[in-house]
Amino acid sequence: MTIDQLDIKANEIRQDIIKMLVEAGSGHSAGSLGMADVFTAMYFAVLHHKPKNPDWEHRDRLVLSNGHICPVLYATMAHAGYFSRTELKTLRKLGSRLQGHPHRGTLPGIESTSGPLGSGLAQAVGMALAAKMDQARWQVYCLLSDGEQDAGNNWEAVMMAGKYRLSKLTAIMDRNNIQIDGVTEDVMPLEPVKKKYEAFNWHVIDIDGHNIQMIINATNQARATQDRPTLIIAHTTPGKGVDFMEDDYRWHGSPPGKVETERAPDKAEQAKVALRELRTLQGKIKSEHQ
Repeated sequence: MTIDQLDIKANEIRQDIIKMLVEAGSGHSAGSLGMADVFTAMYFAVLHHKPKNPDWEHRDRLVLSNGHICPVLYATMAHAGYFSRTELKTLRKLGSRLQGHPHRGTLPGIESTSGPLGSGLAQAVGMALAAKMDQARWQVYCLLSDGEQDAGNNWEAVMMAGKYRLSKLTAIMDRNNIQIDGVTEDVMPLEPVKKKYEAFNWHVIDIDGHNIQMIINATNQARATQDRPTLIIAHTTPGKGVDFMEDDYRWHGSPPGKVETERAPDKAEQAKVALRELRTLQGKIKSEHQ
């Protein structure tokens, strides 16, 4: 797919995220919308994978540590062909394969079970260490939130990856500056986060997390880095594409219709307005690329 087509695909995924969250009546809007460009780049331009053969031995592994943004993972996987998009409507429903956090063994293509924040990078480190020992060709990608950098076990994994120079490991941090209780720098300041990772022997790249070409270029640079793990800090806008959600931490764990805000219309109309904004954005993207 071209970059133009990937931009359009990311916006289609955002629309499905809104529909899923409304159908479920619960779930996380801000991070899911904010990471749509990253996930689109991963599944349509970066990962070596086979959706029709999800257990392919030589596939790249993707671990979602901040599992609460699984709506973007599920929507992207459905668009990539892992399962039907009609199943997206079952998000968080009893008996659904699309649980509130990804669960390995429930849905083909899910590499790890997530829930407790801070644990995903340790799982990815284990996979990358196995890949190094086996001299495998596949890569490991771990998607992280900035808020979960508050967790101590995340830093144990950071130290181990640096010690063993796990060059097959690339972490991508969603640096959207919010978490459930507010702005990250108020809750628990992270900066200078780049220097912290570099101090533990990581190669660090800063990018615009909504620029798909930059995302692809950064992963290529990470793959070419042979002596250490790589962290890509993807600066994103939480709630990207929906004006009344953008940069508002209250949408971290809320679906449309659940937050009272002067920026939004009546709560009952929030989903309609969100989809209208994203469809309008879709038209703008197409016209820009014609």
